[in-house]
Amino acid sequence: MDNSMTRPLDVVIVEDEPHLAELHREYIEQNFHLRVVGIAASIEQACSLIRQHQPRLILLDNYLPDGKGVELIDNPLLKSYECSVIFITAASDMQTCSHAMRSGAFDYLIKPVFFQRLHASLERFMRFIHTVQQVKVVDQHALDRLFNLPAAESSPAPSTKGIEPQTLERIKRLFADHPDSAMSVEEVVENVGISKTTGRRYLEYCVESGLINIEMLYGNIGHPRRLYRKAPDKP
Repeated sequence: MDNSMTRPLDVVIVEDEPHLAELHREYIEQNFHLRVVGIAASIEQACSLIRQHQPRLILLDNYLPDGKGVELIDNPLLKSYECSVIFITAASDMQTCSHAMRSGAFDYLIKPVFFQRLHASLERFMRFIHTVQQVKVVDQHALDRLFNLPAAESSPAPSTKGIEPQTLERIKRLFADHPDSAMSVEEVVENVGISKTTGRRYLEYCVESGLINIEMLYGNIGHPRRLYRKAPDKP
């Protein structure tokens, strides 16, 4: 076996929202043969981590305090290493999306991102790495799987790993008791009595399961705020 595949592949997360960066770190390290070697909240920090670790994968936000992610993907520093870039960003304008893809982005995920979609993207990345390292000549079928894999084809059912039935029931009951209320993660965790990190994991599970819906509240400045509301067709 290729020795490079016996140890986790290094990942750098570029995200200025600490709770999102931590959620992504926990998820990819728990579910894939990947290791997050650093989290950057700016392009400057990202460049420093890339020079230090030369990661194989970068999870990249577009809106950063000192610039945009599309500027980083065009940086000669990034081009000098064999690293792939998956955008995870609220930028949904076609100009940014097409710029990222033309510049070689491996994938482009628009926030709010469901973990099943992130899972599909990372699964395809791992398949790509394996193919590059193990296969000398590919056929059309192999290429189709690498580049044209529909997200739904490999999207698993929401994982119940780390989901306790009692805690889940308390969250479901909270939304059932307030069917017309849109609640923030802070309001949910305060009512249920759990940490923010735990609360976000359960809310993500509930969204993926169709139990609750996400609403995005856009202010004048800063990132959009996520609110959660009971799905109308759920008991």
